[in-house]
Amino acid sequence: MADGAKKTSFELEMVRQYSETAQRVSETLERQKAGKEGGKDDDLKKEIEMWEHKVSCEELAEKLGTSLENGLTSEDHKQRLAKDGPNMLTPPKTTPWYVKLLQQFLNFFALLLQIASILCFIAYGLNPNDTENLVLGIVLYTVVIITAVFSFLQEFKSEKTMEKFKNFLPPQTVVHRDGKIFACEAADLVVGDVIDVKLGDKIPADIRITVNNKLKVDNSSLTGESEPLARSTECTDENPLETRNIAFFGTNAVEGTATGIVVNTGDRTLFGRIAGLAASSKTEQTTMQIEIHHFVLIISAFAIFLGVLFFIINAIKGTDWIENIVFCIGIIVANVPEGLLATVTVALTLTSKRMAKKNVLVKKLESVETLGSTTTICSDKTGTLTQNRMTIVHLVYDHTLFTAPTATQEASYNEEDAGFKTLFFGAVNCAKAIFDEADLEENPDLPIDERKVNGDASEAGILKFAEKITPVTESRAQNPQIGGIPFNSTNKFMVTIHKDSESPGDYRLLMKGAPERVLERCDKICLAGEEKPMTEDDSTETTNLLQKMMNGGERVLGFAQLTLTQKEYPEMFEEGFVFDADELNFPLDGLTFVGLMALLDPPRESVPGAVETCQTAGIQVIMVTGDHPATAKAIAQQVNIISDNTAEDVAEERGVPLEEVDRSEVDAIVIPGSQIKDFDEPDWDRALSHNQIVFARTSPQQKLIIVENCQRLGKIVAVTGDGVNDSPALKKAHIGIAMGIAGSDVSKEAADMILLDDNFSSIVKGVEEGRLIFDNLKKSIAYTLTSNIPEITPFLMHVIIGIPQPLTTILILLIDLGTDMLPAISFAYEKAESDIMRRFPRNMKLDRLVNRRLISFSYAQIGVIQAACGFFVYCVVLNDYAVAPRVLPGLSDRNQWGSKFEELQRWWYTRRFSASAQVMSGQYFDDGEFAGDGVFDFIYSASPADGFIQQTTTQFDQIPRTATDSPPSGLEGISGIPGDDQFNNMIKAVGQVLLQPPCLAFVCLDEDNNQIFNDYDTCFFQGNFTNSSGESVAPMVYYYGVNTGEANPNVIEITDIDDQPTGTGCFDSWTIEQQAETLQHAQGAFFVSIVISQIGGGLICKTRKLSLFQQGMKNYVLDLGILSEVCLAVLLTYIPPINDAFGTASLYGLHWLPGIPFAMFEVVYDEHRKFWIRRGDPPKNSRLGGWVRDFTYW
Repeated sequence: MADGAKKTSFELEMVRQYSETAQRVSETLERQKAGKEGGKDDDLKKEIEMWEHKVSCEELAEKLGTSLENGLTSEDHKQRLAKDGPNMLTPPKTTPWYVKLLQQFLNFFALLLQIASILCFIAYGLNPNDTENLVLGIVLYTVVIITAVFSFLQEFKSEKTMEKFKNFLPPQTVVHRDGKIFACEAADLVVGDVIDVKLGDKIPADIRITVNNKLKVDNSSLTGESEPLARSTECTDENPLETRNIAFFGTNAVEGTATGIVVNTGDRTLFGRIAGLAASSKTEQTTMQIEIHHFVLIISAFAIFLGVLFFIINAIKGTDWIENIVFCIGIIVANVPEGLLATVTVALTLTSKRMAKKNVLVKKLESVETLGSTTTICSDKTGTLTQNRMTIVHLVYDHTLFTAPTATQEASYNEEDAGFKTLFFGAVNCAKAIFDEADLEENPDLPIDERKVNGDASEAGILKFAEKITPVTESRAQNPQIGGIPFNSTNKFMVTIHKDSESPGDYRLLMKGAPERVLERCDKICLAGEEKPMTEDDSTETTNLLQKMMNGGERVLGFAQLTLTQKEYPEMFEEGFVFDADELNFPLDGLTFVGLMALLDPPRESVPGAVETCQTAGIQVIMVTGDHPATAKAIAQQVNIISDNTAEDVAEERGVPLEEVDRSEVDAIVIPGSQIKDFDEPDWDRALSHNQIVFARTSPQQKLIIVENCQRLGKIVAVTGDGVNDSPALKKAHIGIAMGIAGSDVSKEAADMILLDDNFSSIVKGVEEGRLIFDNLKKSIAYTLTSNIPEITPFLMHVIIGIPQPLTTILILLIDLGTDMLPAISFAYEKAESDIMRRFPRNMKLDRLVNRRLISFSYAQIGVIQAACGFFVYCVVLNDYAVAPRVLPGLSDRNQWGSKFEELQRWWYTRRFSASAQVMSGQYFDDGEFAGDGVFDFIYSASPADGFIQQTTTQFDQIPRTATDSPPSGLEGISGIPGDDQFNNMIKAVGQVLLQPPCLAFVCLDEDNNQIFNDYDTCFFQGNFTNSSGESVAPMVYYYGVNTGEANPNVIEITDIDDQPTGTGCFDSWTIEQQAETLQHAQGAFFVSIVISQIGGGLICKTRKLSLFQQGMKNYVLDLGILSEVCLAVLLTYIPPINDAFGTASLYGLHWLPGIPFAMFEVVYDEHRKFWIRRGDPPKNSRLGGWVRDFTYW
């Protein structure tokens, strides 16, 4: 139990260290300075250099100051541990969650909106009566908070994926120290320690093998090669990655036992170097991050420029600085699409969920679009392009090469052939691999290819091949094994001896192994089921077929047999006879050669088509693998990465030396890692200029360098990988794609995406989704930006020509965060237009997410139409409320008309042709208008004119109250501040100056308190009279029509204004309340007009090139979005508590109609634009169409 616990804790610690390295991979070493970091990067990119594998064990022990038998002394161990530190990887630098959350508040949009919000709070503090600033400030900050929290949660969720592996117990390993053998913590290992490893262990440090007992290690986490590799005590290669006498930290011992000396620990191990390389690799910005940053800078700069410009203009005009700040906030809010970042995030999230259904898990949302922009995919071979399982691909018998069934080829052999049956008998019985019984019990219906096998990869491939033809267990039961020789690396073959069911009473000896070792023991050959002497021609033919398969990178096994008859070998059939594998008592020569079987990790069925789709879409697929060049080339040819001849092929065809082949004629190249070491920049340029490229026998450093050189040439690079060795390249690439099944934790953490099925074809589906999301984001942004012009221009017209502000900042937010939100998000559901995978990848410099053509479309074309729509409806509504368009310019030069600021509120007086006619002109009762201009001095002076009192105020209550001197019963007067006399004085003064009577009914009292109704001359031009007390009193004019709506019947309409006018017309007064309510009606109508015109905008943004009628209305989310924005507009317009809160007023039903023709015009205009764009494409190539496409296709 203790040993089991030690083993368990050891394995758990390895998982923990993997997890820590994973975090290290995902964090850049911020503490490094730029220059220092560059130097370390260069060191890490150098090929690993070791000397420990080249010297003898004795010399190594001497140099490391240790003993092969006794290990280090405790004192030496203590000193080295203090000097070198524990055998652990340096933990990654992590950023606290609250810092990451805070960072979400520091992007440019967020800062801009926060500044605007703070200014709103300041403005509210200075003017508490204007609650709109308070509401606006709260809304703006709420937008910032929601967007920041949403983005943080998405990122935080992704980064937490592997954190559950962190807190496991430290591992144990068996160490020789002070001549004793005991278990110790692996973290305490130092260079020079002698340790033991066995089957099932993970290697705790880089070790040099000193004693070996058939140890095999699985290096797949480092190199990607799934085949277990035998270890030995001798140096077999100068390259430490290739030699067999080194076992690396983090790899698995899958067979045998060994003893070794620790040569590297912690960060100095190969695993640690790779982790350091990954950590030092700067994370590349995704194309989406680049595009959003580009867009934010453009919009923010434009918003700030306009805000500052009009702040200066208002300052020059003398506008109050608080009003000026609020106005600038409106300009910024109108320019900044507050809901855009949330829209982008939601759209990316929806797409990532859709991709998950296609077996692509997105960790980093922005990487979705990057995949669609990819120009180059550097793909690993094992498990990505291939099935990651050895499979029979060829058989040889009767001097004929046959194909076996795989995902890319059909079977060509005949199961009834005698030669096939003989070969098949050997394949089934000369093996020790079996299906895992527990797995079969748990998953009885699992396909044969998915079953778990106990045995090495080659035997597993043969077992699965045979099981598809006949149950292997039954065949083996009919031919029980009674002796044999296990496979070993010295003999390179295995032998089994069976009772022969086809020849009862006899035994059959079977041999399987390296073809050359099997052939050298054969003097006969089986042809068509008959044994014949092997001739030289037979040997030559077999060797040629063998060479052909080996050139294709296939692993070939030879099969032979010998019948052991009772007549020839009677002693073997005696009771008690035992076949002795050590002291051979059975023959191993004079065998009959029966055939060959070739295995390969075959391509996935969908990969060749997926590669072709990539090539059609203009995406280059490069294979980067650690496998042998011949194997890599063979697979590359099968999956269409290589379709032309390489220089070596051309030289062989022509029979000339390789140097004589003109490399410019060759489009395909296979580059082994040994050549990459000496590459300089021109060499890389030449190599990467080929369209069909395979890199073989590459190291982790080389894979990273390949990615960097592709990026240097301007390629958008996606990299796939599954091993620890892939993590630096995965992180460096624009988008890293890890394998979900075979991938290590480290590679998954370094990657931006994970293929849940480890299938390359899933990448192609991701590319299509990436391109679709880019298209749909362009549509969403185009739609969102079209409302910017109708949101900005009201502020500009308000400043430039002084019209009452047609749209408030609150209404702008209601558009951006309310009515526009769902339609903008709904574009994520829009289906691809057509031929999306036949386009070449977008040009990153020209085809931006937001380019000049999109700005022109949204601002100068559709935005102008929508702004025209808004102003037209605005004018129609004001005109219907008797405010003619002609009087709008200058009406609000000082922000007075309908103002919410008390100090700016003034009654407005207008001249009309009649009581029911439109307004001809208007002016405010304002001291600036009436006082000191020589016309109204008579009421402002201390000695006012006869019939007047001195005017001391210009502001009056909006709601009238009963006059002190009441008019006739039922009639109410208008009172002002401080009393009715000031208001009456104002009405009389206006009537005299304008030389017009009021349009509404009025009454005045003579000196005897007699009521005089609607008599302009008497009431307005009568001087003071003396009352009964002898006091001189100005006559009172009661303007009761303002309360009752009763018109003045004595108004004489003006019928001719060009020549000699007839009639006097009249003047009308507008209370502050009337001004505000009328303006609210007009602002509400402007808001509704934007909603209506945005319906047209939503329809035209469904496509970039296709007609709306070709695309159809199958995006039901957009249909729902259009319905929702109409419902929201109705809600905001007609529900009293809501429209009161947001400053709108109910509209007449007719006021919804003027915007509809504009929305229809948008659709008609855009259909014509897209028609000519399509005409400009081949084969029609219309010149006009080409011009329209070049200047308007966004």
